[in-house]
Amino acid sequence: MYKWLLSLAVLGVATPAAALEMTISNARGQPLPLAMVTLKAERPLRAAGDDNGYPRERTEQRISPEITGFTGPDGRLQIDFPEAGAVNLRVRVIGYKDLQQSAVANAASLSLTLEAETDVALLAAQQPANAWFAALDFGGNEELKKTALEQCGFCHQQGSFFMRRERSAEEWQQVMQRMIGYGARPSSEMQPQLIEVFSKGYADLRNHPEKVLQAKAWEEQLAASRITEWPIGDPFSQMHDLLLAANGKIYVGDNLQDRLWEIDPKTGQTVVYKTPVDEGDEIGGLFSGRLRGFPKLETTAGIHSFAESPKDGHIFITPSLQRRLFEFDPQSKVFTVHRFDEGLYPHTVRIDAQDNVWFTLALSNQVARFDRNSGEFRLYTLPARDTKEKISLALSNVIRKLMNWGMPMHWLPIDRQVTGMPMPYGIDVAPDGKVWFARLHANSIGVIDPADDSVQIIDTPFQAPRRMRVDAVGDVWITAFPEGKIVRYSPADGSFKDYPLPTALNHVETPYALNVDRARQQVWVTGTSSDTLMRLDIATGHWDTFPMPRKVTFTRDIEIAADGSVYTTNGAFPSWQIEDGQPTLIHLQPGS
Repeated sequence: MYKWLLSLAVLGVATPAAALEMTISNARGQPLPLAMVTLKAERPLRAAGDDNGYPRERTEQRISPEITGFTGPDGRLQIDFPEAGAVNLRVRVIGYKDLQQSAVANAASLSLTLEAETDVALLAAQQPANAWFAALDFGGNEELKKTALEQCGFCHQQGSFFMRRERSAEEWQQVMQRMIGYGARPSSEMQPQLIEVFSKGYADLRNHPEKVLQAKAWEEQLAASRITEWPIGDPFSQMHDLLLAANGKIYVGDNLQDRLWEIDPKTGQTVVYKTPVDEGDEIGGLFSGRLRGFPKLETTAGIHSFAESPKDGHIFITPSLQRRLFEFDPQSKVFTVHRFDEGLYPHTVRIDAQDNVWFTLALSNQVARFDRNSGEFRLYTLPARDTKEKISLALSNVIRKLMNWGMPMHWLPIDRQVTGMPMPYGIDVAPDGKVWFARLHANSIGVIDPADDSVQIIDTPFQAPRRMRVDAVGDVWITAFPEGKIVRYSPADGSFKDYPLPTALNHVETPYALNVDRARQQVWVTGTSSDTLMRLDIATGHWDTFPMPRKVTFTRDIEIAADGSVYTTNGAFPSWQIEDGQPTLIHLQPGS
């Protein structure tokens, strides 16, 4: 039996249960700096799968973490670990063969030697998804490339080992039709072009792996960092957004299985709560036809985004597949359901200083406000771009019902402007109380002034603004999802300023979300095509990049702790594309 200590240095407490020291060198005896070392317990504690493969509801269980560190300039590393006994370790360095072996914590220091990788195909396979995608030949058509990133990398990486496997044009056609059924919107004109690029391009890269680009090299600040992961869910989960609550616990939503995970990062104690179900709810909710045929699916709500009330600590959750808003009391563990009659697809949620709950309605081109005092909803319908789009939006419920009845979505034409899908997505509340939002497919942002309920739409000079956050001075930070950059918008003068991402190769990177550390004047960004998190120092413009331990890490939202460390989730859809098929909660301690 392993001894579990609640005190763990790497998690911010006192004494580890065990430690492992090692020196990593190459075959010539030279030390290897910045080697990524991940430790796992040989017999890890896992949440039991008593409920259809998932933990029994409201039962406290403990999860063993996985700890990752990086060697210093001398090739040395000491990792504290929470469990005594045997551990499995994996060492990873780009350009070398992975090393995996078991070890005994607190034993004598290990000396490990990595063998250089000489196979060109295997060297290419070490590169992240964007290194492959960026090497595809789009014939100079940047619009086509950005559309591929925006629509074909919407929920998962494009260019990962799963996506770049051998497929004929006919097979890619089938994939395209299936993705359109899930909600992808590549224009009808571009669909055959994309099929040709993918079927020919990935085959060419497999035949000529030397064409695959080289990702950004790892940097020296990694030696001071630690990454902790808690495996949660299974290959059929989608660990979407998360919340670091005032009680110190992390709340993560499984979008595909309607489970709320509560995790104490100090102890690994975990409790799972099922979200409420109304009589008559169907699997898939209001979009029962969308995921028909998915191998394992329990969702009727599709829990999505989280926000915590500043007044009583209650947690508000958007169920994307219903016309509802969930309220969860972390003390009583009771859910309250708030229902409304219009709108489609509740998405990102935030709460203002007056305790009003704001969220986007992605598929009905609306923003909603829930007044907690009155219990009333106020919906703001955003302007359509033209008459055609206005008609499409008016027919959205009809289209939804036809889809649920089995009408193939690829039968419907899709134009370049993605008619009828402006898709209000990210949202945030500024220090002055104004509410900012992004419209992903309409290439615009907007602002609502609650003082007079006015709405202003601002076109963006970039494609696909996805999620956003407002900093301490009121500037709006936005992810330009298919353009390999984030953008700062200054309401004071109406200016946009670009910040290219350090991981972008040929402008290929897909930042899903960001968050602003107002105390330290830093912006954290998800590198969903490069398996990274990135940190921007606003004053200096300096970037730090932190590689994630697992390949195919599609990070979702970011939460910032008081000590400057950050939490995120590995939420690829589907999760079986992740290395080991295992979604995780991730805690990055940058060290400086």
